[in-house]
Amino acid sequence: MPNYTIVLSKKAQKQLDKLSDTIAEPILEAIGSLEANPRPQGYKKLKGRDGYRIRIGNYRVVYDIIDTELIVDIITLGHRKDIYE
Repeated sequence: MPNYTIVLSKKAQKQLDKLSDTIAEPILEAIGSLEANPRPQGYKKLKGRDGYRIRIGNYRVVYDIIDTELIVDIITLGHRKDIYE
């Protein structure tokens, strides 16, 4: 299986920069693992909007998969109470 390229949006980068290191490290590990498998166990297709999401504790990463170009586009990330607004 070929590796995908991870692309962070400006919004996702800003949200990641605001998080403390203890919270950001597991999120970065999870995002890095999307290179090898963009559809890991526990991922969900979102209803009402394009994209997928993965859970990392109380945080969510919302992303889109472009299979034709082997790109995983990280749209947004954040705490579960704020992410879907």
